[in-house]
Amino acid sequence: MTSDSTRADAAARDATAFSPSTDANRAARREPSLVDQTGAGLDGLAQLRALLASGRKPGILVSLDFDFVEAEEGLAVFAGTPGPHAYNPIGTVHGGYAATLLDSACGCAVHSRLSAEQAYTTLELKVAYHKAITRHSGRLRAEGRVLSFGQRVAYAEAKLTDADGRLLASATSTLLVFARPPA
Repeated sequence: MTSDSTRADAAARDATAFSPSTDANRAARREPSLVDQTGAGLDGLAQLRALLASGRKPGILVSLDFDFVEAEEGLAVFAGTPGPHAYNPIGTVHGGYAATLLDSACGCAVHSRLSAEQAYTTLELKVAYHKAITRHSGRLRAEGRVLSFGQRVAYAEAKLTDADGRLLASATSTLLVFARPPA
């Protein structure tokens, strides 16, 4: 049986490993973003296409093992097959995995409409889960589309489907559009 002090020590080590104060996290904040590294000075769609052509993957795609597969004006597509890391204790894929694919699709759809001087961030994401994602779902596809793009606010939607095209989850997102800060 594990003592309370041993559990507390393990929790403290785990918290330190993922703390914003770790060297890796500090270094990541100093480095230019992956978009800036692959497409500095380009408009949003050109940045996304440069990122796709580079073959490089942002950390979230590596961590959750999914891929950025397509970008057009007002459209972004991500795909992935959830591995064991994505399952919850009841044996289905955690809703956070689906939400991350949907948020990525909405965000990059908006990114594709940005000028070189603009950036964005998600203000709100509303996810509806329609069917459980299981080991039988196969490769998932999240397709995001811009609904409206204004000077300060954009709206997007995304749909997550299984390998047979069945709707598993959907999302709507509100995103803030702002002047790109200096790199």
